[in-house]
Amino acid sequence: MSILVVNEYADFTTLKELLGVTDGNLASHSKALEKVGFITVEKQFIGRKPNTKYVATKLGKEEFKKHVEALERLIKGE
Repeated sequence: MSILVVNEYADFTTLKELLGVTDGNLASHSKALEKVGFITVEKQFIGRKPNTKYVATKLGKEEFKKHVEALERLIKGE
């Protein structure tokens, strides 16, 4: 099985909208993912507005693939 990564990164606002979570919830989960090395967080300003960008690491992509494969086995009853 191959997992296609559509975007190389996502910003805070995009993730918040896609996931339907609060600012605090997204911030706490992203900190946990960053702490274990699954994502990197890049902060910058675009004009005068702060922008936070999240990028999956190689380890994060590998672990996500394992997670999806485990879910597929669970669904199939293996």
